[in-house]
Amino acid sequence: MKTDTFFELYQCLKGKVVHMYGDSTLRQWFEYLDINRNSPKQTGPYMIWDNAKNILVTYRVHGPPLSFIYVPTSELRYIANEIDGLVGGTNTVVVFSIWAHFSPFPIELYIRRLQSIRRAVIRLLNRAPDTLVVIRTANLRGLTPSESLNYSDWHALQRDKVLRAVFKGFNVRLVDAWEMTLAHHLPHNIHPGRPIVKNMIDILLSYICTK
Repeated sequence: MKTDTFFELYQCLKGKVVHMYGDSTLRQWFEYLDINRNSPKQTGPYMIWDNAKNILVTYRVHGPPLSFIYVPTSELRYIANEIDGLVGGTNTVVVFSIWAHFSPFPIELYIRRLQSIRRAVIRLLNRAPDTLVVIRTANLRGLTPSESLNYSDWHALQRDKVLRAVFKGFNVRLVDAWEMTLAHHLPHNIHPGRPIVKNMIDILLSYICTK
C-alpha cells in the first residue's frame, strides 16, 4: 500500500494493535510512525496511542545479545516471551526483526533463538489464527574497516538465509529489507535512509490493510 500522507497511514492502522520487537533497524519503523518521539533512549519501551482512531503501536528491543552501551536489565525481554503474553486476534499485528546484534556470535546461538521465536509464533497462531505476523529481514550495511571482521554483510547474509529457512512454510509475511537496500541508490547503511524505510512501511501496510 503506497501512502502519500500520514492521514492515509493512520486510516490503515485504524482499530489495530501493532507490537514491534527487535533491534534498532525495526525501531526506525516505530520512529517513522511516531513523528513526535524525541526520547534519547534506544531500547524502549515505546508506545503510540491514538484514542480517536483506536490505534496502539508498541516497540521494545529484543533480548541479549545487544551491543547498546547501557540497557537496564529490567527492560530486557525475549521476543518469544513477549509473544506468549499476547492474546492475538484479527486486529493484532506482530512485527519482529532480529539479526544485527548476532553477527559476532556463532550461528548456532542465532538458530536456537529463532527456533524459540518460531515455537512462540506457532502457539500464537494456534490460539489466534487471524493474527498477522510480519518479519523484517536483514539489510546491507555500510562498514568501517574495524567493523568488517564481525559485522560484514557476509555474516548478515548467513543469518538472513537461516531466518528464511526457519520460517519457511509458516503463515508469516516478510518485508525483504535485504533486496530493498540492495536495489536502492542510497548508500548501504545499517539504518537505511528514510525513503527506504517508507517503502518498507508501505509493504507492512499492504499486509495490514488487506486483513
